[in-house]
Amino acid sequence: MNQITPPPKIEIIPANAPFSEAQRSWLNGFFAGLLSEAPTPLSPEQGAALLPSPAGDSDDGEAPWHDQTLPIAERMKLADGRPLRQRMMAAMAQQDCGQCGYNCHDYSEAIASKTEARLNLCVPGGKETARMLKTLYEELEKSPGATPSPATVSAASVPAAPIAQPGRSRDDPVAATFVSRRLLNKAGSEKETWHIDFDLAGSALDYVVGDSFGIFARNELGHVDQIIALLGASHTTKVRGRTLREVLSDEVSLSPAPDSLFELISFITGGAQREKARALAQGDNPDGDAATLDVMAALQKFSGVRPHPEAFVEALEPLQPRLYSISSSHNATPGKLSLTVDCVRYVIGKRKRLGLASTFLAERIQPGEQVKVYVQKAHGFALPQDPKVPIIMIGPGTGVAPFRAFLLDRKATGATGKNWLFFGHQRSGCDFFYGEELNAMKTAGLLTRLSLAWSRDGEKKFYVQDRMREVGRELWSWLAEGAHVYICGDAKRMAKDVERALVDIVAQYGARSTDEAVIFVGELKKKGRFQQDVY
Repeated sequence: MNQITPPPKIEIIPANAPFSEAQRSWLNGFFAGLLSEAPTPLSPEQGAALLPSPAGDSDDGEAPWHDQTLPIAERMKLADGRPLRQRMMAAMAQQDCGQCGYNCHDYSEAIASKTEARLNLCVPGGKETARMLKTLYEELEKSPGATPSPATVSAASVPAAPIAQPGRSRDDPVAATFVSRRLLNKAGSEKETWHIDFDLAGSALDYVVGDSFGIFARNELGHVDQIIALLGASHTTKVRGRTLREVLSDEVSLSPAPDSLFELISFITGGAQREKARALAQGDNPDGDAATLDVMAALQKFSGVRPHPEAFVEALEPLQPRLYSISSSHNATPGKLSLTVDCVRYVIGKRKRLGLASTFLAERIQPGEQVKVYVQKAHGFALPQDPKVPIIMIGPGTGVAPFRAFLLDRKATGATGKNWLFFGHQRSGCDFFYGEELNAMKTAGLLTRLSLAWSRDGEKKFYVQDRMREVGRELWSWLAEGAHVYICGDAKRMAKDVERALVDIVAQYGARSTDEAVIFVGELKKKGRFQQDVY
C-alpha cells in the first residue's frame, strides 16, 4: 500500500513574531486558508446535483428580489425555498453595477458553480452580502463533492480569467492620465461636486455612453500613517515584498473593518475584549458601534492589541475599485473621458472620515499622474438603437452624469430624437451642474425640454418626481410616442419615488387603474424602454 505523504506544514508567521507557539500555530493555519488555491470546479454530475435545472426544482426563472430598493431581509424572504444559486443572487445588492466583474445573476452562478472563489466582491452589498454568501456557501460545502470554503480567500490569491482586451475588467486594468478637476458648485452650496477629466491616450480604451469607469484609488497617506502608528510598526516593515506603507496605501481596504480582523483580534487578546471581538466577527453589535468601525476605529477600540503587521494585512479585504458613471461621449471627444463626482466627507465622533475615491479625485491625485482604470460595460443602460426615438432622462445631483453624455453623443452623431431632461438639486443658485452648458443645448434645440426642481429654494421641499407630476400630461404624451425613460441616481429613495410618480402619471393620463399602470411600467422595463443606473 502506498503511503500518503502529509502536506507540508506552512509557516507564514515568523518564529520571532510576538506570539506564543499556540498563537503562531493557529495564525499559520488561518493564513494558510487565506492563501490557499481556489476550489476545484465541480464536475458536471456534481453541478447538476447541486444546481438542478429550472424544470426540476420549481425555479420559474423569475427573480422578484432583483430590486435595488429592497432590504436584504426582504430579498432573502422572496428567495426562500428557491435553489441555492437563486438565494445567492438575492443576497447581492441587485444593482447590476458590474463592480464585482459580473452582473448579480452571473456572480451568483459563478459562486454556486465554484468557478468564483471570492465572496467579497459585491461592494454595494458590503458586509451584509458577504456574510449571507458565506452562510449560503456553507450549505454548498455540505453537499457531496464539496471543497474547502473560499469565504476568506483574498482577491490576490484567485487567478483572474483571461481577458481579451486590457482595461475591460477590474482584473486587468490599464493606466490613464488624470488631466484636471473643476468644482461644479458655487459659493453657498452644502455640497462639493467635481467635474473630472482623464486622457485615455496610450491606454487603447474607448467606451460608449452608459458605460461606467472603474478607478483604483489609493488610501490617503496620513490615514495610513496613523494606522501604522497604532500597530506600533515601522513604515518600512516588509510585507508581501513591499513596505507596509505601500501595501496599506494601495493594496488593502481601510474602510469597514472586516470580520476576519475581529477574528484575528479575538485570538491575540483575552477576557472581555476577546468576547467583544468574537461577537463583532459574528455580526453581533455588543456596543452598538459596529456600523462605524472602519479599520482604524477597530484598532482604537482594541487599543491594547497590536497585531503583527503581516497578520494584520492578511486579515484585511483587498482594495476594491470604485465605479462612476461616465459623463462624456467618445464620439464627441475621442480619447477623453469625464466624470461627475460628489466628494464624500463626514465626521463620526471627533474624527473626519473621507470617501476613498472621491477625495482621491478631488484633492490627492495631481494633473499628469496616472491611475489604474478600466471601462465597465453597461448592463441594459444605453441610448435607443433608433436615433429618432425620444428620450426622457431623470437625473438629480450627480445622476445627471450619463445624461450629459447622452446629449453630447446625440449631438455628435446627429440623432434627431427629442430629448427631455429632469434635473434637480438643493439650490438653483449654486447647485445647477453644467447649467450654462444645458441652457445652451436648450437654446440650440438639442435639449427639447429642461425641467428643474430645487429642494431648498422654497419653504417646501420640491423634487424631480414632483416636477414630473406637474407636467404629467406632456410626459404621458412622450411615452405614447414611444419615448424611452432613464433614471440615474440614488437607488433607495429617489429611484423608488420616481417610479411611483411614473405609475401615477400612467394611471391618471393613460386612463388606467393603478394595477394596470404598474403592469404598463413593468412592460416598459421588459422592452428596454425604462432603464436605470442607480446606486
